[in-house]
Amino acid sequence: MKDFNVFLKTNGMEYRPFYHILTKESLDNKLFSPRDEFAHKDTFGHALLVAGSYGKAGACVLSARAALRSGLGLLTVHIPKSLYNILQISVPEAMVTTDDNENFFSENVNTENYSAVAIGCGLGTDNQTKQALCQLLQANTKPLIIDADGLNLLAQIPDFASLLKEDTVLTPHPKEFERLFGKFASYEEKINFIRSFSMQTGVTIVLKGGITAVSVKTGEIFFNTAGNAGMATAGSGDVLTGILLGILSQGYTTEETAKLGVYLHALAGDKAKEKTGEVSLTASDIISNLSEVIVQNSQSVE
Repeated sequence: MKDFNVFLKTNGMEYRPFYHILTKESLDNKLFSPRDEFAHKDTFGHALLVAGSYGKAGACVLSARAALRSGLGLLTVHIPKSLYNILQISVPEAMVTTDDNENFFSENVNTENYSAVAIGCGLGTDNQTKQALCQLLQANTKPLIIDADGLNLLAQIPDFASLLKEDTVLTPHPKEFERLFGKFASYEEKINFIRSFSMQTGVTIVLKGGITAVSVKTGEIFFNTAGNAGMATAGSGDVLTGILLGILSQGYTTEETAKLGVYLHALAGDKAKEKTGEVSLTASDIISNLSEVIVQNSQSVE
């Protein structure tokens, strides 16, 4: 765990009463509960992942695998036609639907039959994709996660905030954050901004970084001090999106999802580091260690 007080001092910040640190204790009533022995697939939700474009099939494979490891019941991945064989072979547990376009997302998807939706991993930034994203945002009524190219496209839409419903999670890394909201003079200004944005819109923001900050509609900021520098690697964000989608589809709120997902993602990265070290750690290693940390951080049977 990173020293939070050192982090605050390094960024010229002081402790505030609405700052919290994510720990197992702080999440205890939000951890996975023992499953009913008579449960079935529908009990744990049917998620939709809209992802991928030509040359970026890996992003949706990583995200889909992470989602399935995070407890959802059913997963459908919507991809361009050219990625069909890759997804069917790489993630046999997932169902696949295809866009009319060979190489990128170009048409709205009906989300009505799903419990949660995630969009953006490896999506590309074609203008038709932007139009399809706008249509999805306008029509969708389900809890939604927007990541990666979904955020980059969102940044191109004037007054994009008006398209975001309250049960939305945005997961920008620093560059994506800058494209969405502009530059800030200090990290503290960023934190103050996302706090205000979440209170005004109800949108949950996961500001990724060495210490990830989760901003929720109550005005509270939750800082994650777990994780390590080895997680600063290609695909790590796609894995986080999959974890969030897997949790959200099970009926957790967006706030609970963001806090629990960020925490488990970091713990899986720390577990992977024990085996690979930081230099050799890959996004797939995070997925490989996710099951172990979920077992360790689930509620026990009374």
